[in-house]
Amino acid sequence: MKKKVSIHDIAKQLNVSAATVSFVLNGKATEKRISEELKKRILKHVEQLGYRPNRLAKSLRTGKSKIIGMLVEGIADPFFSGIARIVEERAYKHDYKIFYASTENDAKITKDIISAFRDTQVDGYIIVPAPGIEEDIQALMDDNLPVILFDRYFPGLATTNVVVDNFDGVYQAMRHFLKNGYRNIGFVSIPSAQTQMRDRLNAYHDAINEHSLTPFIKMISFELKLEQEKITGEIRSFLEANPQLDAILFATNYLAISGLEAIKQLDLSIPDDIAVIGFDDNTHFSLFSPSITAVAQPTREISEQIIQQLLMYLAETDKKPERKTIVLPTRLMIRDSSQPRTLNMSKSG
Repeated sequence: MKKKVSIHDIAKQLNVSAATVSFVLNGKATEKRISEELKKRILKHVEQLGYRPNRLAKSLRTGKSKIIGMLVEGIADPFFSGIARIVEERAYKHDYKIFYASTENDAKITKDIISAFRDTQVDGYIIVPAPGIEEDIQALMDDNLPVILFDRYFPGLATTNVVVDNFDGVYQAMRHFLKNGYRNIGFVSIPSAQTQMRDRLNAYHDAINEHSLTPFIKMISFELKLEQEKITGEIRSFLEANPQLDAILFATNYLAISGLEAIKQLDLSIPDDIAVIGFDDNTHFSLFSPSITAVAQPTREISEQIIQQLLMYLAETDKKPERKTIVLPTRLMIRDSSQPRTLNMSKSG
């Protein structure tokens, strides 16, 4: 097996000191008064050898690994993968690499991953927090490690958070249903006390109470997230038990996908039999027939705020930025699945 080349090997081959090679590779050639000619010679030789410095060894020398740990609920989820892709793109421009991990919103998995990232000596953390990891987040901040939470946060912790206005997103969706003549509106969500789901549920209740309507709520266990058939079956049973429903709002993307399948299985027409709105726009919702109305989260703006805030913490300055919660607006993408009820009735009549 070919022996791995070290800095000492390169120094010996070029008849210079290992320290000189290290200074050049760490961008300190000018600071250490290394000539431009020698710098170019070293860099050319390194490139020809295909030498790659050990990041862990480099982090021990510089105190920086140039790695950011990113923990999301599920990297396969279109929302989280979209955020991760843009964050990675922006981070790379600042010479940072992103290490991803999925937590499945599980506290134990999250704690284990944080521990692994600590061992890797990552420079900062971007986290979609699972319930029950408050102490772990606080411990990171106590060690002066930059932490950015997004999508949700812990109200009792003084963290920097990037979130959307979940309450307003659902409230505007409900107003749209009501404006279009719908009165028996169902809400399908998960039983969660986390900030984003709590705000969505509260918005539904407020809209229902303001118009003295009857709430129709179906809670589906998060444990079923990977079992689409079971989720579809539960939503189908909910619709069969409440035939008076003329509209339904899904609190997450994956619930909307299963809900659309349940509606199809029941041979219901959208929006003639039941109108639909999903929270979090799917890349294919505009291509559905009929196209699906959805509350869209500003993926690019969220991503840019995340990396911007983290880079401010990572900057080598005496004054660190103030911890705060950044709330971004959602946008209701109105499509065919929620058109006015009067129009639906005239079409079917």
